[in-house]
Amino acid sequence: MTAHGARILVIDDEKSIRRLLKVNLQAHGYAMFESESGADGILKASEMRPDLIILDLGLPDVEGHQVLKQIREWSRVPIIVLTVREDVEEKIAALDQGADDFVTKPFALGELLARIRVWLRHIPKQEEPVLTFGDLTVDLAQRLVLHHQQPVKLTPIEYDLLKVLVRHAGRVMTHRQLLQEVWGNYNVDESSHYLRIYIGHLRKKLERDPARPSLILTEPGVGYRFIVAYEEETNAKD
Repeated sequence: MTAHGARILVIDDEKSIRRLLKVNLQAHGYAMFESESGADGILKASEMRPDLIILDLGLPDVEGHQVLKQIREWSRVPIIVLTVREDVEEKIAALDQGADDFVTKPFALGELLARIRVWLRHIPKQEEPVLTFGDLTVDLAQRLVLHHQQPVKLTPIEYDLLKVLVRHAGRVMTHRQLLQEVWGNYNVDESSHYLRIYIGHLRKKLERDPARPSLILTEPGVGYRFIVAYEEETNAKD
C-alpha cells in the first residue's frame, strides 16, 4: 500500500497532537481521520475500516488497552500505540494485547512516519513461503536460511526463534510472546535468559557486527524487533 489513499485513524484526546499529525500526515499523502475519545474511536474504526490506527493509551473515557482489545476482536488492522517514555510495563501490556508497534511520547515525527511506512508497505505476509530481507532469505517451506546466498546452519530452536521474528517483521515481539511461541513457556522471569542466549547465537550467525546488530534489535525491557526498512530511513541506532 502506498501513502496516497491510505486511511489513518488517530485516536488521541490531545488536540495539539492531532493537529500536528493531521498537517504532517496529509502532507505525506495520507488521509487522516481523528477521534478524541475511546468510544468514538472504536465506532469510527468499525465504520471507516482504516488502513492503520494510531492509538493513544491515555484516553479520558475508555482506557486505551480496552480500546485495543475491542478493536482486536474483529480487526487485524495495524495499530501503533502512543505511550509515555518510561512506562515499559504499559508497552508490554499493549503489545501482548495485540498492538503492532509503539512510539513513545514525546516522539520524533520522522520516526513515526517511517514506522507507518513500514506497516503500510514493507511487512511481508505470513503466508508467503519465502521471505527476503536484503541478503537474508528464509524459506519457511523448506526450513532453509540463506545469508549472502549461503546456507546458514541453525539449531531447531534458533530456526524457530528466527521464524517467529521474521513472520512478525517490523513488530516488537515481547519476551512473553517469544517464549510462548518458541518454548511454550510464559514464565518470563525463569526463562528469559534462554531467550537472550539464543538471540545472541542468531546475531553471531546473521549480523555483520553482532555487537552492533542491525537486523535483530533489542527494545530494552520489552523484547526484540526484526528490522524491515525504517532504520535506514531514520538512521536509527540500536
